[in-house]
Amino acid sequence: MTYQLAFTLPVTETFARKDFFVSNTNITALSAIDAWQNWPAGKMLLIGPPGSGKTHLAHIWLQATGATLVKGKALATVDIAALSEQGCVCVEDAEDVAGDAEREAAFFHLHNIVTQGAFLLVTAATPPRDWGLRLPDLASRLQAASLTQIDAPDDALLSAVLVKLFADRQITVQPNLISYLVQRMERSLATARLLVATLDTVSLAHGRPVTRQLAASVLGIED
Repeated sequence: MTYQLAFTLPVTETFARKDFFVSNTNITALSAIDAWQNWPAGKMLLIGPPGSGKTHLAHIWLQATGATLVKGKALATVDIAALSEQGCVCVEDAEDVAGDAEREAAFFHLHNIVTQGAFLLVTAATPPRDWGLRLPDLASRLQAASLTQIDAPDDALLSAVLVKLFADRQITVQPNLISYLVQRMERSLATARLLVATLDTVSLAHGRPVTRQLAASVLGIED
């Protein structure tokens, strides 16, 4: 029997500093976040693919600075003056402003206010030159900002995350299962959380231990 990976399964994520796994793929970005008081012009772009850990790093910064987080899609609907008065700001998924005149104008306004006396963190999947921004002044300011990059998780990071996720659920697995999953799953920390949660659910529902055979069924792989 094959169990499809249930992407609607709710997974609780924590963004505490202690839960952030450091590896070669993210240590440079973490160092940049930690050095936020030294950001040139008070701003930093954090770039990385979906599931690489940008949101976790952003929340580490929020906890350090007391900053407010706003999604790029929401910029046209928020009170920019009130938002900027709160001090440091993080704009997450900032590429979503591109092509929308109101969002781009709001982002430009926010950028100019916040960077006059506070700090601005911007997260996105790609650098600003690839977003398709239509407001030249916004594009030039973002393209001139310092940039740090977080890469897709490597084997060591995915393995460490999987081990902890299973341990958090008090699930004992064989070491070879970790390597089996790492080589076959989507390279994403979000997928790791979802995969472990799904294996736990299926294991409990069918009274089966979490084994390579069960993992193959959940992943839809003939093993």
